Amino acid sequence: MDRLSIYGTEVESRLWLGSAQYPSLAQLSQALRQSQAGVITLSLRRQAPEQQGGQQFWQQLQQLGLPLLPNTSGCHTVQQVLTLARMSRELFQTQWIKLELTGDDYNLQPEPLLLLQAVELLLAEGFAVLPYCTDDLVLCKRLYQLGCQVLMPWAAPIGTGLGPLNPYALRTLRERLPDATLVIDAGLGKPSQACQVMEWGFDAVLLNSAVAKARDPVQMACAFAQAVQAGRQAFLAGVMPATELACPSTPLPDTPFWLQEQP
Repeated sequence: MDRLSIYGTEVESRLWLGSAQYPSLAQLSQALRQSQAGVITLSLRRQAPEQQGGQQFWQQLQQLGLPLLPNTSGCHTVQQVLTLARMSRELFQTQWIKLELTGDDYNLQPEPLLLLQAVELLLAEGFAVLPYCTDDLVLCKRLYQLGCQVLMPWAAPIGTGLGPLNPYALRTLRERLPDATLVIDAGLGKPSQACQVMEWGFDAVLLNSAVAKARDPVQMACAFAQAVQAGRQAFLAGVMPATELACPSTPLPDTPFWLQEQP
């Protein structure tokens, strides 16, 4: 099987799902099961365990048997990140942490300079860091050089559903960081967009709003799962190069295409 390794742990699916905003816990569980999602992300800061049955919520997620990826959503300082990461490690018994450090509250863009500082400190404490970042090549190179095996660049600002706003930047990332595991995180709104980035060679996609806010979250999760699989298979098979010159699929031998009889 075409499995994905995340810091030495094999993940069986390249579709990852967030756990927020679903109409019910039952629909979230169904979406995870029927789409065969590989990883669940969740936030301590946005869903306090002592409130609204949060502890029961997370216990049910753990019963699904999927890898949990806690995040530091809502943090604006390095100290907030460190505190939340330590709490998450203790509660969920995992070294994995999806590093989110907001620099702008309008588009929720990550703060690049503090992101680098936080990565260094988290790695020093033994965390397996998956930083949420923009598609900036220099920033991603620095994060990878610091020791982040997995990077999570956005396709567009979180929750917008706009799809890849800068295909050139994303494809450049994939080409210039061939050994890094790149997971598209944020901005995808349609299964076709997930298929597209997987065709470019990205290793996985993480979705939340596009699934949770759908009229039928379970059906949408399954649609994204099929799109991710199709995109991955297309990448492995080798997508034909685009060309502006027409080329007949069944050319006549020894005859220039412009002299061949047209129907």
